[in-house]
Amino acid sequence: MTKLFGGIEAGGTKFICGIGTSAGEILAETRISTTSPDETLANCVDFFEEQRLIFGNISAIGIASFGPLDPRLASAKYGHILSTPKESWSNANVILPFQEAFDVPVGFDTDVNGAALGEWRWGAAQELDNFIYLTIGTGIGGGAMVNGKLLHGLLHPEMGHIPISMRSESIPNFAIKPGSKPSISSDKKDALKKPFGSPISVCPFHDDCFEGLASGPAIEKRWGLKAEVLDAEHPAWEAEASLIARALQSFICTFSPQRIVLGGGVMEQSQLFPLIRQKTLEELNGYIQLPPIDEYIVPVALEGKAGILGAFLLAERAIIS
Repeated sequence: MTKLFGGIEAGGTKFICGIGTSAGEILAETRISTTSPDETLANCVDFFEEQRLIFGNISAIGIASFGPLDPRLASAKYGHILSTPKESWSNANVILPFQEAFDVPVGFDTDVNGAALGEWRWGAAQELDNFIYLTIGTGIGGGAMVNGKLLHGLLHPEMGHIPISMRSESIPNFAIKPGSKPSISSDKKDALKKPFGSPISVCPFHDDCFEGLASGPAIEKRWGLKAEVLDAEHPAWEAEASLIARALQSFICTFSPQRIVLGGGVMEQSQLFPLIRQKTLEELNGYIQLPPIDEYIVPVALEGKAGILGAFLLAERAIIS
């Protein structure tokens, strides 16, 4: 008999809840606005109660959540959101309402680790034991599978907060007034060569981290326009590719992944991929011999479904553990 799983992709603006199977079939799905923990989680429980009447009992529930959080099963804080700027969610026990309502195992991990699982089973990282999944959008986060297991440690990786090299070439360090179009052929040439310092970081904790310099809000702060309205030839993408390539160099040298999968809103700009691939090779400078680069740095394959599918796999793994 096929086991049914509940899955939640828990985000700062919405929770995506679904019922599905370990074969990757989504039987029902809904979106619930993220308000207070009590209200949001109660609405999720109601959804699963309704679906249980239609499809039968759920064997386990998996939650792939925004963080920071505690994914360590042996920890007293397992299943909790930790200190977060999301109002009223600090120290929220996310898994307790589902344990009480359904008395089933509940798997819990980061949203990026959940998406990594989905891409591993059905998407761009199939048949790999070691890979990295990065989402680059409103924020930047990363999930890693190492020797077939999701990477945990003190808590979980915070790949968006690694420092980025401050070398200045090709990375603009000037802000453009909203609505204006920068010219890099004249007066901005000198600005392009200035040190890449802290004024353009959007991270409240670090002046030089990956998320602070290369997230969607960082692009908007640097250029005065949202990323989605910048045309494909805009100099923003050359700068963005340089930043991402510098982060990838660090990840390649640290984790030695078999593949890097890139997702998130910023990565919907398809012109970024050839730029990032070229610049990553330049950053490595021949030190590490990679597989064919267009097969090594790749886009997501599940097109927005990786998170909820990965949550089903977290549910499946909760039974096994």
